[in-house]
Amino acid sequence: MPQAKLTLSIPEKTWIGDLSRSYSEARVRIVAALAGEASGVGLAEISSPNLPDLIGEMTAYDEVTDVDLLQEYENEALIQFETTMPLLLFAVQDSGVPLEMPFDIVDGEAEWTLTAPQDRLSQLGEQLDAFGVSYTVDYVQQTIESGQLLTDHQLELVRTAVEVGYYDTPRTSSLTELAETLDIAKSTCSETLHRAEEKIVKQYLDEISSMPEQ
Repeated sequence: MPQAKLTLSIPEKTWIGDLSRSYSEARVRIVAALAGEASGVGLAEISSPNLPDLIGEMTAYDEVTDVDLLQEYENEALIQFETTMPLLLFAVQDSGVPLEMPFDIVDGEAEWTLTAPQDRLSQLGEQLDAFGVSYTVDYVQQTIESGQLLTDHQLELVRTAVEVGYYDTPRTSSLTELAETLDIAKSTCSETLHRAEEKIVKQYLDEISSMPEQ
């Protein structure tokens, strides 16, 4: 399934865009968010050397109807807020694309990583255009859902092989050492690893062949 990374430029005169541009050194990490028909609620981790001023200015926006400071430590705070203008959520909710959390907003720009069918990503692009949110596509790539592709035992073996350097060039761990690390027979290790590699390679080639030609 396609995975895309977008960098969105939040329109001028939008409260979250203006706030993050005013405090360009700050990072607003949206941890959770929920939009209704006319408002939205969000949970945000905010880090800034001017945190008190930022929070004070945030509460002053007419579009921000409620701000609760849940935790604060030095230059970081966890805040729950409610707004009548959750622009980014409005833009995504009609596209059928699930918005992956968390995502960061820095200096008026948000970075999204999305996994959805190509037609849904196209619908999202149309929604962003309709709401006046300009964006760039950093990449679109096919993903291999290895957690579903492999059994738990195969996935553990492949992960361990990567961690100990079995796939490094030059190789820093032998098949014998890999088997010893997992406390399994060398023959079992070899056969299990081969079956996992076969699944991964075939799935990868299937995904590549299904991609439209550039």
